[in-house]
Amino acid sequence: MLNPYDVETLEAKALRVREHIIRLATAGGCFLGASLSCADLIVYLYTHFLNVSPANFDDPQRDYLFLSKGHDVPALYATFVEMGWMPEARLRNHLQTHDHIYWHPNRGVPGIEFHSGSLGHLLSVAAGVAYDCKLRGQDNKVVVITGDGELNEGSNWEALLVAHAYRLDNLLIIVDRNEFQANVETEALIPLEPLADKFAAFGCAVERVDGHDFGALHEALHHFPYAANRPTVLIADTVRGKGLPSIARRADRWFCNFTQEEVADLLLELHGADKADLISEALMVR
Repeated sequence: MLNPYDVETLEAKALRVREHIIRLATAGGCFLGASLSCADLIVYLYTHFLNVSPANFDDPQRDYLFLSKGHDVPALYATFVEMGWMPEARLRNHLQTHDHIYWHPNRGVPGIEFHSGSLGHLLSVAAGVAYDCKLRGQDNKVVVITGDGELNEGSNWEALLVAHAYRLDNLLIIVDRNEFQANVETEALIPLEPLADKFAAFGCAVERVDGHDFGALHEALHHFPYAANRPTVLIADTVRGKGLPSIARRADRWFCNFTQEEVADLLLELHGADKADLISEALMVR
């Protein structure tokens, strides 16, 4: 169980991650809503679950995280900054031609394991890496974060068949279940539910959790793997646009490109109007 101090520390770090994400939603924009939905997941994984850091980025014994929903890479960049792995100033290179900081992950950024952007691919990649680790007799954890709408891609379910056949209990699939696919609700397009039952039918051990509750995430991942010889699936129920009530759960806030003035207003909204007078100057000058 996480103690209150740990929860408070994680919440503060996630808040700073969301600040960075919002600042990236200008001068070309980014996929803001979905990046905000998975921010807590990524923060928890890098601080409390994964054995990976700049000291072992090239070590075959490290743990792996694959961001299959690559358009959420602002959350990954921002977490790297808060972990001290990337200078904050580098985020100003977003969408600039002289750097690799753009709309999808690029291995030119240390710590990013694989290019992604075309959805439905990285579960297969993660399964291959997990199988390789098994063949080598290693105990690496291999994590892949997928979007829920991304699960419409048949390649994911083919990969699960292989993961079950090869008993990849070192593989963890986390579904960012924010209930939106681009600019439409998932259940209005191609319904996914009962999602847990579908994963179970493909041989996975499944749990479901509030993806914004650090205590619940800790409890859910503390006993990974959930079953011997079976891949683990954690369905994380999240809110697209988490932290910003003005855009949360809005289908039209898929990709956002705000003015600097709008970004400043959103940063104030993130912190709450009651704190606006304390933080407005600091936020505007950063």
